[in-house]
Amino acid sequence: MAKPVVLIAEELSPATLSALGPDFEVRNCDGANRTELLAELAKGVDAVLIRSATKMDAEAIAAAKGLKVIARAGVGLDNVDIPAATAAGVMVVNAPTSNIVSAAELAISLLLASARFISPAHAALRNGKWARSKYTGAELFEKTLGIVGFGRIGQLVAARMQAFGMNVIAYDPYLQPARAAQLGVKLVDLDVLLKNADFITIHLPKTKETANLIGADALKLVKPSVRIINAARGGVLDESALYDALTTGRVAGAGLDVYATEPCTDSPLFTLDNVVATPHLGASTDEAQERAGIAVAVSVRKALGGELVPDAVNVKGGAIHQDIRPSLPLVEKLAQIATVLAGELPVSMDVQVRGDIAGHDSSILATSAIKGALIAIGTEDVTYVNAPGLAEGRVSAVVHTDPESPEFRSMISLHCALSDGRSLVVDGTLMGIRRAEKIIAVDGFDIEIPPTENILFLRYTDKPGVVGAVGNALGKAGINIAGMQVARASAGGEALMALNVDSPVSADVLAAVTKETGANLVRTVSLVS
Repeated sequence: MAKPVVLIAEELSPATLSALGPDFEVRNCDGANRTELLAELAKGVDAVLIRSATKMDAEAIAAAKGLKVIARAGVGLDNVDIPAATAAGVMVVNAPTSNIVSAAELAISLLLASARFISPAHAALRNGKWARSKYTGAELFEKTLGIVGFGRIGQLVAARMQAFGMNVIAYDPYLQPARAAQLGVKLVDLDVLLKNADFITIHLPKTKETANLIGADALKLVKPSVRIINAARGGVLDESALYDALTTGRVAGAGLDVYATEPCTDSPLFTLDNVVATPHLGASTDEAQERAGIAVAVSVRKALGGELVPDAVNVKGGAIHQDIRPSLPLVEKLAQIATVLAGELPVSMDVQVRGDIAGHDSSILATSAIKGALIAIGTEDVTYVNAPGLAEGRVSAVVHTDPESPEFRSMISLHCALSDGRSLVVDGTLMGIRRAEKIIAVDGFDIEIPPTENILFLRYTDKPGVVGAVGNALGKAGINIAGMQVARASAGGEALMALNVDSPVSADVLAAVTKETGANLVRTVSLVS
């Protein structure tokens, strides 16, 4: 069997290849060379590993035959068209924590360099000038640091700068004040931070809401002695407004690693002695690059092995607990069975998780149900990535949990609402140490069958001879019965029969079974794993 193909489009650390292991065919190309990249993608690849120079836009994604994963060895995903990847069912992963220490340390380096004029003093000395009096700086001790964006990197910066004796305040509309208080930091409004901070460091992504957040109006509020650091994303700090503030004395200094347009080599900011600038070096340490490469290599291995990846940015559900993972394929199968028995795509599905596993986050099982239902109606190339988009406006799913499970340690019930007001319920569980999949009930009829590739279901009025008639019809067609379960509401009442069979059941055989048994529903389910 051919090995999955992994295309490495940029230089990555040797540890990346080691983490991938021997189970893949590894190809290389220069991802910055558009012609070379598109040609390699068109040959067929399962995964592509990139950094920042390779543009995986809609054109590249469309050209990539068989592509399943785009892995960015770093944090930012500006060079990946996530909506196009999602529509194509391609998982996008990155390494969100790989460079947080490096980024925090660089921000602190820029802050220190700005406070003490390290860059211009060094340049002056190299030019033969001993300019001690010109470059008098400022101490950090007992000064106030304002952190704009108090996520993982911002919190690392806070911890380190508190060791310098700094008072730290932060602005982050999404963080609970209690979490900040645990770290010895006070959350404040942005205007309060701007007015009180002696140093400001930015740690926000660039979005519609944060573009030019620190602009001309904001810079009118700051102390004239303030120094502003941006090692997060270009465009959050308005560079034109910053230049005006620096040249008019409204801001004392700045440290910059990122810019609105990159690469950037001719900014007027670079001419100022009170600006220290670096060319987007936040993640440029050997340690960060190695962590990023290893992280995405592990993610690629998981993704191509059929697992969901916690760092996938376009898969809903987040990290998946190990006790929930075995339920993913089970719920897919429950949804396939329910959809086929219903004869239509459900309008909505309620995944009820009961028992021991109810204590874990099982929200991803909603996507499992949607994926299974779409597969059952013949939708092609459905993945955990594109299933929610394909289902939009057609079918929805939610997950509810209940720690009580009367008969099994854990079980899952899939409740489907149909367009004509009917409902249908299929129950399943995972049994024993091996977590064997079992269907344990259909619409209240207790059965216990494995969800094998081909299952024949009949609903009929209980009477003698039905089992024999079904066996006779299948025997004439050369279809072997591997297992069978019969359940009934009462003697002579409604009954359900489920048969595991070794091969698909044709429409002609279904018609023969219906004629022989008088069943009011005869359906065959061919499960897709």
